Formats: sequence, structure tokens, C-alpha cells
Amino acid sequence: MTTHNPLLEFSDLPPFSQIRAEHVEPAIDTILADNRAEIARLLEGDGPYTWANLVAPLEALEDRLDRTWSPVSHLIAVANSDDLRAAYNACLPKLSQYATEMGQNERLYAAYRQIAEGPEYVRLDAAQAKAIDNALRDFRLSGVHLPEAQKQRYMEIQQRLSTLTAKFAENVLDATQAWSKHIEREEDLAGLPPSALAMARQAAQQKGLDGWLLTLEFPSYFAVMSYADQRALREEVYRAFVTRASDQGPNAGQFDNGPLMEEILALRHELAQLLGFANYAERSLATKMAPDTARVEAFLSDLAKRSLDLAQRELDELRTFAAEQGLDSLQPWDISYYSEKLRQHRYAISQEDLKPYFPQPRVVSGLFEVVDRLYGLEIDELEGVDTWHPDVRVFQIRDRNGEPRGRFYLDLYARENKRGGAWMDVCAARRATAEGVQLPVAYLTCNFSPPVGDDPALFTHDEVITLFHEFGHGLHHLLTRVEVLAVSGISGVPWDAVELPSQFLENWCWEREALDLIAAHHQTTAPLP
Repeated sequence: MTTHNPLLEFSDLPPFSQIRAEHVEPAIDTILADNRAEIARLLEGDGPYTWANLVAPLEALEDRLDRTWSPVSHLIAVANSDDLRAAYNACLPKLSQYATEMGQNERLYAAYRQIAEGPEYVRLDAAQAKAIDNALRDFRLSGVHLPEAQKQRYMEIQQRLSTLTAKFAENVLDATQAWSKHIEREEDLAGLPPSALAMARQAAQQKGLDGWLLTLEFPSYFAVMSYADQRALREEVYRAFVTRASDQGPNAGQFDNGPLMEEILALRHELAQLLGFANYAERSLATKMAPDTARVEAFLSDLAKRSLDLAQRELDELRTFAAEQGLDSLQPWDISYYSEKLRQHRYAISQEDLKPYFPQPRVVSGLFEVVDRLYGLEIDELEGVDTWHPDVRVFQIRDRNGEPRGRFYLDLYARENKRGGAWMDVCAARRATAEGVQLPVAYLTCNFSPPVGDDPALFTHDEVITLFHEFGHGLHHLLTRVEVLAVSGISGVPWDAVELPSQFLENWCWEREALDLIAAHHQTTAPLP
């Protein structure tokens, strides 16, 4: 064990540049041991238990564990490495075992019931009461009532699932990075716009290669599928992309997630039945707003029914257009390409034409101006903050009274060893402490087209929408006034439980205002060449 462990010593933002793989397991072992000892001490007496003498201390223990594990799990997503992966995987069964132990701790369950059923409960505020209610529900969903043998099996399943789901993500990342195509003749990339060619050339140079390098990172994949005139190239890239981590494609079987998926499904079904549910879908809905699986299936069927006719008409229209261009059979690798051609044919505009309107500095400043207009928030960049990559920026939010409300990391660009997609995650949550209020911290992560050379990155329309969408999740976490860890920000709330019409409307309005603002700003600012 190393004598200095930054994961055990930081009190504010994580010291990302100091975190090494060898720090991870000792830090988690230490915190789990400390937590177990402290929980045993808290439960030594028979009560009476209160928020102050039980729940608040437990919340502090949970927060310490969360804030230690958060930078580790985040680094796995944004700066993956073999050493860090090994340390991360070594901790997963330990964390799963600890969580199951807490969920099946009958003395702890009895203490929470004592609070819920006694005079203390009526003195709690709404957030505290909700935290108690959720905790009692989660005890039951952890199998606290099960016979001992079934409790043990529950723990085994949870540990195995934590390992399998981590391996699933590893396979997707490894399969994405295992494939690339080196192009030495520019004519083989006919149709790609200058920005995509420059991005491919930069990728080749970073590997010490001449020419151009295509990868399965989404900006590279999207450019080929939308613009490459060479149909065989589009098909090759498409097949490589959609067969990642499977028994098909150029790396067939090497990173195959098929067996993992089968085992995950089987274990989830077994776990659900241990808890008395007919299937895992029912278990999943136990923490959500939909009342039963029938309601979910009815909603999805209705959505499909309302969408199918329009989707079929659009596909038929695209087939007709492609046939007019000489294509006899529209295949999946033709969809984006001919959709872009149809857009240009009808409207004399392409997604590439829009990119000069959305340079990264203008998009980010537009995002912050929308936040200021809607909520009276001021967002300022913080200099000198330790991060995991030079492209990452850190910002602080203040309200109209100048009061700090939270901070967030912004990691915008696709790169090697970074998971695909876009997401918001928690670095720290808002909660009341003896020293004052702990302010929330968020990670905002995207995989957009990176800058080429000294020029700013140019975003697509979809990338701009994605950024505003994810920032909406960030605001949910950062602007909370709730100071109870279990229900603060995004905690204790099923993200998929918001009724779709209102969620769609809110997101549409938020993103529409963002785009209108940037467009208005563009009218007074010359576009980039």
C-alpha cells in the first residue's frame, strides 16, 4: 500500500492527475472497513433512533464512499487504461457485497422502521421523510426479508452482475478502438467535407501515419456515413460499427458480448423472482412511476402505432429519391448518405453548411446566456483546476444574488480510451453537513467532433442539441435546494419516470431557445470561413 493516497485525502474537487491505479483498491478497502465499523457502533444500542443519531451519520459515510468512488468510475469512462481497469474491477465485487450487506442488515432495517413508525417521522421535513420511505423500499428490494440462503444467492447475483456489466462496457470500448482504416489516397474519401478530411488527417498524424485514418469514434463514423461517395467504404465502416462487440464483423468473437447478455438477462430474471416479481421488468418498475408492465407496453405500442406510418412514408420517399439517383436497392449504409443528398436537393443546405454557425466558443457562450436569461445564473470558468485531460474545462455557477450553487466539468470531444455517447454524472451531491452545505459538482461529458489544429471545433446541429439536453440534466443536479443526500438533485428520482409529453415539451423549449439565441447571435457575428 502506498503511504500517500489522494483518494483518501482530498476534501474538495478530486485530484485527478494524482490518482493512480494502485490507489484505488486500498482506498476502497479502507472506507468500507471504516463504514462497517461505524455502522456497527451506531447500532450498538436499541435506540430510540433519530435522523440526527442514525440517518445523518449514515449519510456522511455514504457521501465519503460516493465521492471517493466517483472519480474512479469517471476515469474508467473518460480515460480508460489497463491498470485502472484492473483496479476498478477488483473493487466492484467488494462494493456490491457492501451494498447488499447494508440492504440486508436487519438491525439497520429495524432502526429505519423505528423512525418511520415513531414520533420522529412526523418531525421530519418532506425530503427527510421521502429518504426514509425510499430506504424502507430499498431494504425490501435488497432482500432483507429473504431466508439466509436466498440472501446469499442475491449477493452472489449482484456481485456477478457488477462484473458482467463492467465487462460489457469494456468490450464495447475495446471493439471500438480495435478497428480503424488507413486511407492513403484522397480520392477514396471523395464526398467528405474539408472538416471531416482534416479530422481524419489529424487522427492519422496522431498515430504517426501519412494520409487519413478512419475510426469508429462517432464523429468519424458519422462523417463517412453522411458524405462518403464510395458506397463500398460506407458499407465497410457501417458493418464494422454495428457489429462491434459481437460474433459478427471484422473482429468477430474477439469482444463478443452475446454470452454476457444472455447471462445478464438470466441473472436479472433470477434476482427478480427471488424478490417475488414475475420478471425483471416488474422489479425495475418498483422504483418508477409506471404502475405495471402492461402500462409500459401499451405506451410503447401506442407510440409505435403513431410513428410507423410517418416513418414508412419517409423511408419510401428516400427510396424513391435514391432510385432517381441511380441506386437500385437502398441499404442501411445508404440511409444517412441519401438523406443528406435529399436535404441538399430540397433545401440547398446540408448539416455541414450549418457547422460554421456553431463553433464551440459560440455554442458554449450561447448555452450560458440561455441559462442566465432563464434562471438568472452566472457561469464563470475556473482556472487551475486539476482535470483528467487538457481539453476539460471547469465552471462555477452563481445565482443572481452571487451565491455559489455548484460546479461542473465540461469534457466535449471524442478521443481514444473514452466511452462513446453523452451523459451527465455526479461528482458530489448537495447535502447539509456540520460545516455547512456541500455544493453539488457534475460531470458533463460528450463525444463531439474535436478541434483540428488551432481552429475551434465546429459542431453539428445535433451536437448542439445534445449539449443543451445534457446540460439540462446538469441543471437538475446543480440547482437543487434539497440538502438530503438520498433525494438531492437527481438522486432518488427515476429519470425515465417523467411523463413523456411534459418532458418532451420542456426539452424542446429549452433546446429551441438555445438554437434561436445562437442563430440571433450569428446575425451580428460573421461566420467562420
